[in-house]
Amino acid sequence: MAKTIKVAMADLQIAKAPDCLTTLGLGSCIGLTLYDPVIKVGGLVHYMLPDSTKLRNNTNIAKFGDTGIKELYNQIVKAGANPRRLVAKIAGGAKMFEMASTTAIGCVGDRNTEMAKQMLSSLKIPLKAEDTGLNYGRTVILDCETGNYIIKAVGKSEKVI
Repeated sequence: MAKTIKVAMADLQIAKAPDCLTTLGLGSCIGLTLYDPVIKVGGLVHYMLPDSTKLRNNTNIAKFGDTGIKELYNQIVKAGANPRRLVAKIAGGAKMFEMASTTAIGCVGDRNTEMAKQMLSSLKIPLKAEDTGLNYGRTVILDCETGNYIIKAVGKSEKVI
């Protein structure tokens, strides 16, 4: 029987088919998945901020895009995924607060999305789909059987990317 594994904020998990990974409440945070379609193993990181180098004494690598994506990559490869087969999808990166776009907190969603793309490019992993930006939160589910990334948002139709 398939399990649904919850990924907390500033956390990451790996799962194999038929299991699913889910994370709730992506606002400006990013939910980034890596998936190997041949062995049907997937991973999901829910990171809050783009860049770990801006903070001292950081002990939670999953909290940041730069370190969280790299750790997710390392764990999924350790779980048997072939780096050349990995594909990525991202969701989140919303602008949750109406502020001047020049304020750091006002554009953290955009910076999180940009960090995802930079890290994927450096790891040579194609970004297959994204559902980012705008001004609403998302709950996401990665189905490790199909590789589908299901996006749910209050008042919106469910999306599969």
